Amino acid sequence: MTGPAADSLILVLSTFPGTETAERVARTLLQEGLVACANLLPGLRSLYHWEGVLRDDPECLVLLKTSAGTCPALQQRLQDLHPYDVPEIVTLEAAGVSPGYLDWVLQSLAKPSSSQAQP
Repeated sequence: MTGPAADSLILVLSTFPGTETAERVARTLLQEGLVACANLLPGLRSLYHWEGVLRDDPECLVLLKTSAGTCPALQQRLQDLHPYDVPEIVTLEAAGVSPGYLDWVLQSLAKPSSSQAQP
């Protein structure tokens, strides 16, 4: 079985303990050229078992857009930057992507922005 083509779009999902941490990690990944786009979705509520206790925590979900060729480096860097002992790093191959959007993602990964603009 073969993996996705290096120029296919991969969506990576990861949760963070808060928006500030999620934004800091997302900006780092953008500046390093590992993602073309990061969507921060604050207000998430996660229910899960951790160390034998049922947890109910607020989190921020981040959707990261990258290519299959860049994904292994992104996964490693995300693991390094993440504050959780066992971070959620889920990768999904996009079944369909508009050609213009895919071109933009690939071009963005080839030429990462050095901008430090703050919202």
